[in-house]
Amino acid sequence: MGYKPIKARKIYEEVTDSLLEMLRTGQFEPGDKLDSVEQLAKNFSVGRSAIREALSGLRAMGLVEMRQGEGTFITLFDPSKFSLPVATALLMKREDIKELSEVRKILEVGAAGSASMNHYAEDLLPMKQALQAMQDANGEGEVGEKADLDFHLAIANATHNQMLINLMSSVSDIMVESMRETRRLLLYSEEGMTTLYKEHQLIFDAIQSGQSEKAQKHMLDHLLGVEGVLSEYLDYTNE
Repeated sequence: MGYKPIKARKIYEEVTDSLLEMLRTGQFEPGDKLDSVEQLAKNFSVGRSAIREALSGLRAMGLVEMRQGEGTFITLFDPSKFSLPVATALLMKREDIKELSEVRKILEVGAAGSASMNHYAEDLLPMKQALQAMQDANGEGEVGEKADLDFHLAIANATHNQMLINLMSSVSDIMVESMRETRRLLLYSEEGMTTLYKEHQLIFDAIQSGQSEKAQKHMLDHLLGVEGVLSEYLDYTNE
């Protein structure tokens, strides 16, 4: 008979569940300002790092927003969001995001260059379709995020390097789960979507024309731009 090991729950998971329960039971209302990190730490008798991790998870779920210089506020939340797995949001610890960003730069800059030299004409179609889907998303975060991921995976496929394709596939789930809510919160404004689309179009144009160095440069610029936008989130959780 096989037994499944029982994993000890981390403190920030307990804090997150407590805050979620307070939301469910109406102890917090949309627009309410939460106590400071220091005060919440005292209220829960835990360290401030546990509070920051819990708030980061709630932010990723779209249940709170952090306003620079003002504090943390309850959003106009949809009760259906409570069905989201807390573990998904809590994957987005700053260390995970930094490591994922580094992995993406290592893999995808080279992939863009390789795809520009090794693609076949038919490899360009999935990229075009993903670009069109991004343009058509028009604020629908989940649609835009899927199209974004599809575009990057299409580039990997266009290298015809099976080991690289496998590596990209192995991190794709992490890319989706750990960055979906962060990208929705920080990037998917109208201006953010326009910028993302333009960056992807530049990458595509360079790949299509076989310009390896340009493809690598545009991919690196794109990933650095995403990393720069995320720095506000990282800086907040590191205070």
